[in-house]
Amino acid sequence: MREFERKQLLERVDREAATVGASIPTVVDLQGEEFELREFVFEVKQAESVPADRREDVEEAKKLLRRERLQRRQRLEDGNVTREEGERLVEGIIGLDRALNALESLGTTNLEAEMEASERADKKRWFSFLKEALGHDDNEGIKR
Repeated sequence: MREFERKQLLERVDREAATVGASIPTVVDLQGEEFELREFVFEVKQAESVPADRREDVEEAKKLLRRERLQRRQRLEDGNVTREEGERLVEGIIGLDRALNALESLGTTNLEAEMEASERADKKRWFSFLKEALGHDDNEGIKR
């Protein structure tokens, strides 16, 4: 494969919307073992959040998927692969990304609570900044 072809493939992998329309692979080889990825993702996604008894499995799966993605990307970057092998690697990486996105989205279930917590933290930082900028003592409100 020529260098410009390799760069095009890497661009596809790194594109923000690469996973749009991509499907999760049915089976993927993770660390030498076949893993029923699509079934696992759909099973876990049925619940609104990760069930307590599956959290460890999900975290382990995400770790393995990230590692596999990195290895495939490095192989595409560094390895001497043909254009066809490169295309297969890109499709596989995008499928892994799709699965990772699906698994990552499980943690954000209560957006309102997260927004309120973020706003409270912002207000606290703002008041701390103002106190420091105006030279007010935290306890007495007296200028230094």
